[in-house]
Amino acid sequence: MNPRKVLAFSVGPIGAAVLGLITLPIVAWLFSPEDIGRLTMLNVTISFALLLFSLGLDQAYVREFHEVQDKPGLLKAVFIPGFLILLVALVAVILSPWSISEVLFGMDSLLLSGLMVLAILLSFFSRFLSLILRMQERGLAFSMSQLLPKLLFLVIVLGYMWLGAAAIFENLMLANVLALSLVFMVYAWNTRKDWIPALTATIDKAKQNQMIRYAIPLIGSGVAFWGLTTMDKVFLRTISSFEELGIYSVAVSFAGAALVFQAIFSTIWAPVVYKWASEGVDPKKIKNVMDFVTLAVILIWSLAGMFSWVVPYILPPEYISVQYILLAAMAYPLLYTLSESTGVGIGIQRKTMFSLLAAMVALVFNAIANWFLIPIYGAAGAAMGSALAFFIFFTIRTEASSKLWVNFERWRMYGFILLLLVLSLLINLIDVGLLQIIFYSTVLLIGLIAFKTQSTQAYSFVVEKVIKRLKNKS
Repeated sequence: MNPRKVLAFSVGPIGAAVLGLITLPIVAWLFSPEDIGRLTMLNVTISFALLLFSLGLDQAYVREFHEVQDKPGLLKAVFIPGFLILLVALVAVILSPWSISEVLFGMDSLLLSGLMVLAILLSFFSRFLSLILRMQERGLAFSMSQLLPKLLFLVIVLGYMWLGAAAIFENLMLANVLALSLVFMVYAWNTRKDWIPALTATIDKAKQNQMIRYAIPLIGSGVAFWGLTTMDKVFLRTISSFEELGIYSVAVSFAGAALVFQAIFSTIWAPVVYKWASEGVDPKKIKNVMDFVTLAVILIWSLAGMFSWVVPYILPPEYISVQYILLAAMAYPLLYTLSESTGVGIGIQRKTMFSLLAAMVALVFNAIANWFLIPIYGAAGAAMGSALAFFIFFTIRTEASSKLWVNFERWRMYGFILLLLVLSLLINLIDVGLLQIIFYSTVLLIGLIAFKTQSTQAYSFVVEKVIKRLKNKS
């Protein structure tokens, strides 16, 4: 994938993150923490439905796309099984004696239940349509499909403020469903030449069965990772309150800006590193990339710690604890990204069971930690439990990669990650005031010195690009 295509795919996550950071304070001022907590349960439910009912066939589509001539038939083959099972499940939910809105949102409402079902269906369709754009490397169209719904949601929320609409969860839910509807319509229009022929395409049953056998084992690791990333929210919903869940969700949303780093890195890293491995590139070159990613993690985490005091100035008073919680919440996107680089040996050696092992062990630990910490510390406890669980996930993947592939130096990296992790946990428990800025500034300075080679190379690269740009303008 050339730099232009990488940039096109990067527009989506970067733009969506920027719009999210603009929208989040507005939503926080307009709606209560309880309603934001309910919105989180909507997102958790949709993500689980996509993971479960896609049956892993979305990944099979990616795997087979370049090896199958009949692309419409391939799309139909991977879409139909999960869609039929999803329809049966949704009909069963609708006909059941209990209310899905009561279970998820603590509100017995036929409207909310109907919107929930519609949101799941729209998301399921959009998931498979988005794969077409991704595999055809239509990066800009893919990015616009991510940006437009965020923009629509922001417009609707601003419309609520302008019209003086009631700040109730029903309106928040409606705004999200309208945004999902726009996603679906944009995807459907951009891929119309692909999905319309699929309606009448013939399914290769033998190929479909082969893809199902390939995909089914992926569900286990997918469910384990979903549990790892959402268990904290489920525990907050179950043994705490929607208010704590709302506060936690806002903190996670701020920390989620670091997922842009993860999305861009993953897009570039996976194809490049496997190409290097096939060409017999010196592992030291790959280790150098790991060091760059470690330096980036130190930089992002430290800057978050140095400037988290800004958060209370843009959120209502009831969210004051977000400035501390988000530092522990940073562990998920940053440690996951770092594990993508340090765990590369697992993929090179095709020992994917170790990735499943890492997710399962971290999942069990996360459950135990949340069970004990949330009743005592609420949202802060959920953040601490998740941070520790992702450190375990990162450590297992790193150690397995080192043992399976190349025994690379990693203690310098562990030292900084442990220091940043302990700092984030400490600040969740104790308000250290201005010392927080001093602590994180010191870690950043030491990190730049410890990774002097990478720091110098990065600085030289940026300066060179700036000078080149200025010369071109002159």
